[in-house]
Amino acid sequence: MSDATVTSAVSENEAAFATPFVKCLLRLIRAQDSYGLWEGKTDAELLADFIVTREQRRAIPIIGDPDPDVLWRLDMFYTAVGLAIEERCGLMASPMMELSHEGFGRVLFTAGRLVALSKTLRDVHRFGFETFRKLAQAGTKLVGDAIATIETYPEVARA
Repeated sequence: MSDATVTSAVSENEAAFATPFVKCLLRLIRAQDSYGLWEGKTDAELLADFIVTREQRRAIPIIGDPDPDVLWRLDMFYTAVGLAIEERCGLMASPMMELSHEGFGRVLFTAGRLVALSKTLRDVHRFGFETFRKLAQAGTKLVGDAIATIETYPEVARA
């Protein structure tokens, strides 16, 4: 790898870690550390399990049951989306997830009486992102979509 490529990847990661969504996700993960085992870990080390390269994804069977670690990461990701929505608009938006044992389902975020975001989940056993930048983009997009819905129907969201 050339120095320019390494520098580009490092600055890309730093930009991803600076996004409000990733900061929220990191706070949430660090809050789960009740015994202090992760205190010395860097942000990149904490989020490393969220990164699944194309090669790793291809190695995972098409059909499979999600393991507890994947379900924990999925829960942390969508809980961080809910917290980021709450930080931006002041309304509580907790995820409600329904998953089959095969890893298919749906996640909903409600704000008041409004369904602010609804997303279909599939292949949960392969959950992950290629890069930290894509992780940040995915979370930021979900938060932005929910905020746009809340801003479109504020009276329903605040009901």
